Amino acid sequence: MADFFQFETDFVDSLRCIPMQVRYRLDNCGVKLKLHQWNLFTLADRADLVDFDPQTAVEVDRYRALLVNLIKERSGEEATLLTISTEPPWLNKAEIPTGLAEKASAADINLSLLQWQKLTTLQRFALIKLSGASHEQNNFLPALREFKVI
Repeated sequence: MADFFQFETDFVDSLRCIPMQVRYRLDNCGVKLKLHQWNLFTLADRADLVDFDPQTAVEVDRYRALLVNLIKERSGEEATLLTISTEPPWLNKAEIPTGLAEKASAADINLSLLQWQKLTTLQRFALIKLSGASHEQNNFLPALREFKVI
């Protein structure tokens, strides 16, 4: 299997939660996957989604088709397709997204632009997702520690 973040270790064996690498791919292929849908997938389905790392436009299309089919087969629901951003904030190294900067500041953490620029794309993606209002906040500080921001 692929590498996971340390803050994800409590669910890696069962893959009961959607790992960041899969969430990143969901955003890149424009599919919304709900946790209850993910939990209806077999462990083999989940492992396939973790292991399949689409790099080309054709592979991204295949990943999207795989997800759409799995959602329909396992849940009986139609997949929700999303607009794919042409300029996602995790690719912008010129500025720290406002919501992330505010979340860090509220935790008395000064995330510098240099620190932001040194993070990998997946790390920047994870911090943005973990700082969002709709995400449970348990992993924000562990992620900052893991990424050597604090």
